[in-house]
Amino acid sequence: MNRHTRPDDAVPRRRGATALGAALSSCALVAGVAAATPAAAGQGHTPAGVDYVALGDSYTSGPLIPQQIDANCARSDHNYPSLVAAAREVASFTDVSCSAAKTDEMWKAQGTNGPQLDAVKRDTDLVTVQIGGNDMGFGPIIATCAGLSSKDLTGNPCQQYYGASGFDQLTLNIIETAPKVARVLRAVHSRAPHARVVVVGYPDLLPDDGSGCYPTVPFAAKDFPYLRDTGKKLNLMLRTVALLNRAEYVDTYKPTVGHDMCKAPADRWIEPLRPAAPAAPAHPNAKGQEAMAKAVLARLGRGAGRH
Repeated sequence: MNRHTRPDDAVPRRRGATALGAALSSCALVAGVAAATPAAAGQGHTPAGVDYVALGDSYTSGPLIPQQIDANCARSDHNYPSLVAAAREVASFTDVSCSAAKTDEMWKAQGTNGPQLDAVKRDTDLVTVQIGGNDMGFGPIIATCAGLSSKDLTGNPCQQYYGASGFDQLTLNIIETAPKVARVLRAVHSRAPHARVVVVGYPDLLPDDGSGCYPTVPFAAKDFPYLRDTGKKLNLMLRTVALLNRAEYVDTYKPTVGHDMCKAPADRWIEPLRPAAPAAPAHPNAKGQEAMAKAVLARLGRGAGRH
């Protein structure tokens, strides 16, 4: 057992994973669960004097967005956790988000960054978590789909590639990521039993209407709606896992619709593979981080801290 792993969060609960897999296999069931009002305890108002810890990957850390304050993790002091902490005037703020993080990095060191869960203490009041994109293969998927587009610009070579086995591999990746995210949430609850735990979803990367913008985003025409739907499945999984693990969910997809990678530089909040604003490719720029911060703050205004 990893020395950072506690007995109560060491092994994923198979019942929860099975239930989630079944839910994702049935759109009607998942839609019903996702539409339900979160049952997180402590609804009311979050007091300002809270101890806040932010966990997450590069969508949280804000690579290349000024000012960078951690070279190892490509972390910005203007990422959404920093903006949330400033707006809430929290008592203490610890941001351990790190670029390229997977759920494993909650328990393992990542370069000079220690295990992210080490930042969560018994007296932590608020934890935001944005994780799972790297577990399901976010970076390699973009590279693969961009490379395949040259073979068939008008078709869906990426979808065909990931569906060659007769089952969509990206959907399977998302289902397999679900118990990993659930394990993280159980670990957070174990370490900070009174904390309010908020799962933050991923923003809208591609046009919500399914249109494309080759060569700005080098995907084949019919792969744009396929990859858009994959992003929605990832968010649906995160929402469902949150609801099944006593956490709240923040939707950052809807607030960012119309500001995807295909939009003009002045209008986009997600940079394409060749960014025009300071940000990593296919990642939120400063405006995108501000939009996610607003979504988190709106969620925090509807709930409480300790429960």
